[in-house]
Amino acid sequence: MSARVAVLLVSHSPEIARGLVDLAGQMAPGVRIVGVGGTDDGRFGTDYDGVRDALGSLVGGDGDEPVEGGGVVVLADLGSAVLTVESVLDAEDHLAPRTRLVSAPFVEGAVAAAVTAHGGGDVAAVAREAAAAGATFDQVAREASSEGVADAGVGEAAGGAVPAPGARTAVVPNPMGLHARPAALLARMIAALGVRVTIDGVDGASVLQIMKLGATQGRELTIEATGEGSAAAIDRVVAEIEGGFGEV
Repeated sequence: MSARVAVLLVSHSPEIARGLVDLAGQMAPGVRIVGVGGTDDGRFGTDYDGVRDALGSLVGGDGDEPVEGGGVVVLADLGSAVLTVESVLDAEDHLAPRTRLVSAPFVEGAVAAAVTAHGGGDVAAVAREAAAAGATFDQVAREASSEGVADAGVGEAAGGAVPAPGARTAVVPNPMGLHARPAALLARMIAALGVRVTIDGVDGASVLQIMKLGATQGRELTIEATGEGSAAAIDRVVAEIEGGFGEV
């Protein structure tokens, strides 16, 4: 089933727009992701008509309300791109109610938005995860600054917290650790479980939170879950991690 939320990426550069669509699309193949970059004559800049047409194709129809949480989340790379999107939304009344422009880091926000949309999130959830991308990586930088790069991003369980009863551990077998691709696969799978799962204390349904752990090969992760079906969810997550996501 296709995701309810599409993602529009607006850049000053056609190459950046295309590249980020490809990157985010690898993480979330079930999401419609469209990039608009450059002016209509191929120069660097933003194109009002291009943004309007892309939004129109993603929103569709002239109704005023999103259907079942559906709509479009938009990210822009620089200030004038933001202004262009805002101008389109101000002028095109039928597009604005179904569109959410998010202030977020362009690359990390796009990946977070796409993975959350792939997991079935509505516009509010997708926008929230994209916006949180900046805070996530700011925290990593602060941790690296105060504790050293080797210790940056270590989750609560790894920091000495006592795991809850029923928690299990899994060892990362991937040679490159939980990098972007396996992190995205894991986050999408956990989101579909419908059970809150944490991995070393962070939200398992958030690709950026998983990547923040910096889980290299051989790292032991603590998997916990709450609610009905938690035991089965933990078993599934452990099996996925130790299976290596096709990389081992």
